[in-house]
Amino acid sequence: MARDPIPGSSASSPYDNPVSPETSAGQIVGKKLKSRHVTMIALGGIIGASLFVGSANIIIAAGPAATLSYLAGGMIVFLAMRMLGEMAAARPAVGSFMEYARVGLGDWAAYIVGWLYWYFWVGVIAYEAVVGGGMIAEWFPAVPAWVGSLVLLAIFVTTNLVSLRSFGETEFWLASIKVVAIVVFLAAGLLFAFGLWPGSSISIPNLWEHGGFMPNGFGVVISSIALVLFAYFGAEIAVMAAAESEDPAKGIRQAANTVIWRVMLFYVGAVLVIVTVVPWNELPPPDEIAPFAYVFSLLGIPGAEAIMTLVIFTAVISVLNSGTYSASRMFAALSEQRLAPAIMSKRSKRGVPVFAVLASTAGGLVATLVNFIAPSSGIYDFIMNSTGLVALFVFVFIAVTQWRLRLAMTPEQRAALTLKVWMFPVLNVLLIAAAIGIVFIMLGTESGRAQVLTSFIAVGALAIFWPIVRKNLRRARAEGVIEPEPEPTPIG
Repeated sequence: MARDPIPGSSASSPYDNPVSPETSAGQIVGKKLKSRHVTMIALGGIIGASLFVGSANIIIAAGPAATLSYLAGGMIVFLAMRMLGEMAAARPAVGSFMEYARVGLGDWAAYIVGWLYWYFWVGVIAYEAVVGGGMIAEWFPAVPAWVGSLVLLAIFVTTNLVSLRSFGETEFWLASIKVVAIVVFLAAGLLFAFGLWPGSSISIPNLWEHGGFMPNGFGVVISSIALVLFAYFGAEIAVMAAAESEDPAKGIRQAANTVIWRVMLFYVGAVLVIVTVVPWNELPPPDEIAPFAYVFSLLGIPGAEAIMTLVIFTAVISVLNSGTYSASRMFAALSEQRLAPAIMSKRSKRGVPVFAVLASTAGGLVATLVNFIAPSSGIYDFIMNSTGLVALFVFVFIAVTQWRLRLAMTPEQRAALTLKVWMFPVLNVLLIAAAIGIVFIMLGTESGRAQVLTSFIAVGALAIFWPIVRKNLRRARAEGVIEPEPEPTPIG
C-alpha cells in the first residue's frame, strides 16, 4: 500500500515506498492512543531514575558545570529528534527510524539498528525489573527481590498485552506522577535558592563558590556528556507512540518540537536547582540518599525520602512499561519486513503484537533470572554493558538516513515538508561528529572501554546472522510476501 506523495508535489518522494498495513500508522487496528497519552508520554518519556538518582554522580564529578553536560547532551538529542521528526512527519511508521533506515540505506541498516534497539530495551526491561524488585524487597523484607522482579514483569507484560490503550493509560498516569514531582521540585527549589522559602537564604553563590563553577576542569564536563546522553535515550518513544495515535502527524510534530524545552526544564533545570541549593561537594552519593530526596529534606518537607522513593519507583516501573512497548513494537516492525520471525508481527484484535510482547518480555526475564541465579557469571553485566553504544548507533543512523532521504527529494518536495531540519546538512555532520567524539571519550575510561568493546561484539554477532536473514528476505521477495527493497540514494 503506497502512501500519497507529499502535498504540493506531483513527483514521487523517497517516503512514497510501499508499507505493510501493520506498519502504516493509519492502518493500526483497535483503539489508538489519544492526544493526551502522546503528550504525557512525550513529557515523561525521558524522565527515569537516571535523573532522580544518577544525576548525583555527574554533579559530584563535574560540579555546577554538570548543567553544561546535560545541556550539551540535550542538544545532541534534540538534533536527532528533529531529524527523526522530519522523516516521521512525512511518513508515520511504528518501526520509526528502523523503517526509515530501510528506505534510505537498505535492509542491512534496518536489520542492524532495529535489532540493536530491541536488544537495548530488553536489557532495560531486565535492569528496571531488578531495580524494582530490589526496592520491593526493601519495603517488604519477607518478599525476595527475585519475586518482586517477576511480579513487575508479569504486571507490565499484561498491561501491554491487553491493548494499546491500556499501555497508554498506564504510562499517562505514571508519567504524570514524575512530571508533577519535578514541577514541585523546581518550584520549591527556586524559592529556596532566592531565599523565599521559610528559613532559607540566597544560595545562588553555590554556583561559583567551593572551587568555582568548573572545579574539576573542562575535561570532566565533556566526558560526562557520554553518561548524560544515555539518560536521555527514550525520547524517541514519543515518536513511535505518535504513529499509533489518532493524529500521528500532530503527535510527531509535538514530540519533535518540544523535546528541547523538556530537556531544558526537566534535566538542566533540575540539575541547576540541585547545584544551586546544595554545594556540589556536600551532595551525598546516590547510594546514601537520592539528590532529589536530599534537597527536599533540606526544605524541611516531612517524609521527603519516603516520597521520593515512591517517585523513583514510579520512574522505574514507567520505564519498564514503556520499554516493553518499545521493544515489542520494534520487534513487530522487524518481523513485518522479514528481518525477524514472521510470527512476531501477528496482532490481536486490539492491535497488539502479542508474540512480540511475549518474546521481548521473555528476553528481559532471562536476563533478570541470570542476575539472580548466576550473578558472578558476568552474563548480566555483559548484557548491560553491550547496550552502551546503542543510543549513539541510533543517532548516527538517523542523521545519515535523513541526509540521504532529503537529497533524494526535489526542491518542491523539500518545501512541502511539514517539519524540517535547519542548516542541512551541517547539523547532520555535527551530530555524526559528536557521536564519534563521544566514543573516543568513552575509550578513555575503563567502564567506557568495556561498553565500547561489548557493544561492538553485539554488532559482530548480528553481522554473523545477516547472510541467513538476507537469504530469507530474498525468498520472501521472490514469493511476493514483501515488497522489493528500495534503492538507497547515494549521498552527493
